[in-house]
Amino acid sequence: MPRVVVVSPPFLSHAQPLAVLAGALRERGAEVHFACGPAFEHLARRAGTPFVPLLVSRNANTGVAEATRQDAREAERLREFLDATREGAVPALLAQARHRRADMLADPEGVLEALRTTDRRLRPDWYVVDQLSYPVTLALHCLGLPYATFCPGHPSYVLSGPDALFGVPYAWPDALRPDPEALEELAGAARANDEAFTAVFAAFAREHAPTRPAPGRAFALSSAHAVVHAYPELPWLPVPPRGPARLFTGHMAAPAEVLDAQWEARLKGLRGTAARVVLVALGTFLSARDDVLRTVVTGVLEGLPDTAVVVAAGERTGALADLAGDRAVVVPSVPQQALLEHVDAMVHHGGGNSFTECLRAGVPALVLPFSSDQFSVAADAQRSGAGVVRDPNTLTSDDVSTALRTLWADADSRLPRLSAAVRERGPGWAAAELLAAMDRSGAGG
Repeated sequence: MPRVVVVSPPFLSHAQPLAVLAGALRERGAEVHFACGPAFEHLARRAGTPFVPLLVSRNANTGVAEATRQDAREAERLREFLDATREGAVPALLAQARHRRADMLADPEGVLEALRTTDRRLRPDWYVVDQLSYPVTLALHCLGLPYATFCPGHPSYVLSGPDALFGVPYAWPDALRPDPEALEELAGAARANDEAFTAVFAAFAREHAPTRPAPGRAFALSSAHAVVHAYPELPWLPVPPRGPARLFTGHMAAPAEVLDAQWEARLKGLRGTAARVVLVALGTFLSARDDVLRTVVTGVLEGLPDTAVVVAAGERTGALADLAGDRAVVVPSVPQQALLEHVDAMVHHGGGNSFTECLRAGVPALVLPFSSDQFSVAADAQRSGAGVVRDPNTLTSDDVSTALRTLWADADSRLPRLSAAVRERGPGWAAAELLAAMDRSGAGG
């Protein structure tokens, strides 16, 4: 069995599924090390793997973005991003494009040297790297080390062809369709980033690995051997050119843990006053949009008298404390995977983890996308029958209650089938298929 180093950026929504994959690889006999920022050592312990402290990004998110210690510039960028989400889909994506262009590669020399040192010490046969960890992928390319790519979000993060642009959704849900002029502006910004990023990659490779093949288009650089998608294999997804094995795992969540006594008591209390319970969580960054959280909770409490709500409010828990009561639990964070086994619907932001965890649990969703790949995920949720989509910036409390009623009254027959297909795969399947792909390639050791 190979020796594998799984490298994760210091973001909980990325590190968590990568650690689950690391644990699954270990369970199938591989010798695995999990490499990430020091704050994530506990994930390695949970996965049963040795931990390698390795920083590959200047910013971080340990669970609630606003509560994570950042340098002044990164904190300011977070504020700029959150402000942009209030203006709409394209402004949010444009803000992300500006930030991407201003910081194409975070300390690429440092990442290259750290990986060179790690490789000399551990001598792994393979690496597994997050598709969005561009400095790590570039370093592995320059060092000529075999790696597999892990795609943590929408599969379109791995570009499907020359016309695909990173930062431009491959599809839009009906509730959020920008006008042609806005889309043209977004495409222009994404194209400029693509050209600039590719030039930076090429220059770095010429300096540090002149005998290696050119890395080519930067955003498209990924493993030639295997790409693991933490996503279901939906038939309408764009198909990239022939190349690496593409492993659609359905989800990358660990087995749901049993709720502790405190959460059992909370749910029992809610079920004593309501027939249904809705879970609301907008992710580690977007919990800061307490205006949207307030609208959602108000819509449930005022429009659905037979329904209770659990809200992950992050740093805005205090600002929403007045909503708490017999039918509402407002807390900084929730055991999302465990709770999904006990709720009737979820309101989420279209993050890949939330989408696939809902699919695994068979829970329908109201999706409120704000940025990144969330519009693509929302389009898939709508098309697959897994949920309904609304614009978070025009959302009213009446919209919330109406959307949830629609989810329950018009339950889509496709959701149970899709949920069953997602549960058939998961981390264990992914680990077995990935090890088989590594063995077929003969690139390691």
